[in-house]
Amino acid sequence: MQTIRYRHRLLTLAALAALSGAAFAQAPSPTAGKDALKEPQVRALLTEKGYTNIDDLDFEDGQWETDATSANGDRVDVRINPASGDIVAEKLVSNLSENDVKAKLAAAGYSKVHDVDFDDGVWKAEAERADGNDVEIHLAANTGEIIHVEND
Repeated sequence: MQTIRYRHRLLTLAALAALSGAAFAQAPSPTAGKDALKEPQVRALLTEKGYTNIDDLDFEDGQWETDATSANGDRVDVRINPASGDIVAEKLVSNLSENDVKAKLAAAGYSKVHDVDFDDGVWKAEAERADGNDVEIHLAANTGEIIHVEND
């Protein structure tokens, strides 16, 4: 009887830990909004980094997205992290592998990870949260940091 209670408590704690991690990935911290880059700052940052013809700047999937011309003249899709200002162009090569992404998601409490793909400078994967809900997860190209989670 005591073993069953212990297992129940352990499973409850594990589920809460996984859910809090997913919630953290979805919701910005209370101070993130204060320090998040605004549209004029994003345009200035891109210009400073050599991008021109910045079109269709929108905030989607937890980050700024735009089409722009890179310093070498290529037309690229660009994503900007609103907190750090990190710029990721679609032609970026990631130093992570598909297995690295799966391992990071497993460590974050996700299971049944599948459809892992590197697209537009972002890792995307589908997985199941501890509560059984299916989600699509976006991860930073080189760090594997979870930048966006949405219900699938």
